[in-house]
Amino acid sequence: MQINKEILQDLNNDLLPAHERRFNYLAGEIDNAEAIILKLIAFNIAIPSWALGTGGTRFGRFSGGGEPRSLEEKIEDVGLIHALNRSSNSISLHIPWDIPDNAPSIKAFASQLGLHFDAVNSNTFQDQPHQALSYKYGSLHHVDKAVRQQAVEHNIEVIKYGVELGSKALSVWLADGSNFPGQLNFRNAFQNTFESLQQVYAALPDDWKIWIEYKPYEPNFYSTTIGDWGQSYLLANKLGQRASTLVDLGHHLPNTNIEQIVSLLLMEGKLAGFHFNDSKYGDDDLTVGSINPYQLFLIFNELVEGLDARGLNHATGIGWMIDASHNIKDPVEDLLQSVEAIKIAYAQALLIDQEKLKQAQQNNDVAHAQNILQQAYRTDVRPLLAEARLQAGGALDPVGSFRALKVRENLIQERGLKTVTTGL
Repeated sequence: MQINKEILQDLNNDLLPAHERRFNYLAGEIDNAEAIILKLIAFNIAIPSWALGTGGTRFGRFSGGGEPRSLEEKIEDVGLIHALNRSSNSISLHIPWDIPDNAPSIKAFASQLGLHFDAVNSNTFQDQPHQALSYKYGSLHHVDKAVRQQAVEHNIEVIKYGVELGSKALSVWLADGSNFPGQLNFRNAFQNTFESLQQVYAALPDDWKIWIEYKPYEPNFYSTTIGDWGQSYLLANKLGQRASTLVDLGHHLPNTNIEQIVSLLLMEGKLAGFHFNDSKYGDDDLTVGSINPYQLFLIFNELVEGLDARGLNHATGIGWMIDASHNIKDPVEDLLQSVEAIKIAYAQALLIDQEKLKQAQQNNDVAHAQNILQQAYRTDVRPLLAEARLQAGGALDPVGSFRALKVRENLIQERGLKTVTTGL
């Protein structure tokens, strides 16, 4: 289904008086409201194809109704999200979960909905039907060269799909690691991974990049071959200029200072971008901003300052994507909430007076530096986001409009109550 623009406009009109009161008040309190709105309109976050269905745990999965049964229906759902928030104009595919059988047709369909294709993601953490060799003991790091070559060829195949769709980056996350001491030779595993990635890197088109993700644990619980940002950064440096480190907010041990990692990677020109989610205990894949919104704000403070220092465009200088696996919420509502949380943190970071903050830092004025940050964080910037959506043709209240328009009910009617999305 597609959003009826006239009905959406009617919903906006009902909310407009209250919105205008809130927005006019906030615009009178800050100096750069219009400039922030323009940046918010330009700032989009990619939606992953695998997040459009209900996720699960190792113990079970409880599918929701009206889930997308094909790649076309996943693209349709991203189109719905973008129509509501005007902030999600791209989709990131996971291969082979979402193989485009007819790339020109898929690309044209996405374009009709105002969408393009973000980074493509390879999958060597699962064995697929008709796969010759197993990844039970790893893929790019495997002791068997034949297994490593199979994983390399899969990544190169993913690049080819991405080229057909207009993507410009390959995102690589490996489940490779070990569960028990003595199972693995760490140096050999790392060297095997590097040599495998060299082959993938050599297959990149000239205008492509490779993003190397890291994770400290899971599915392996003793070691992970690319276990932290330092190991990813080391591989990216050894590979070359078009390789960089991808930061997933959930892929850190508790209390890790992610904002410091972001700052240093930006400084070195090796920050590929973000997979956004939130966590309480580990890699929980929770809705962005649902647990620790202040940390998200602090990360965006470093992002805005670092991107400006390098002269990079906020919207396009690095990659922005959600990576979550909600298992009890409506997937579209969850993604709308996540995008909102990301853009709230971004807008708050734009409010920070960076010159005053630098002066406070130079003067070792710790209390003043804290006040500058918290003044921005405690500002309710939601009217700025709503105004940006309104100017871009979206909904003043995306989740409320999703419910008022009975989008899920219509999807259930079209697709059925017991559908299970592909790839999950």
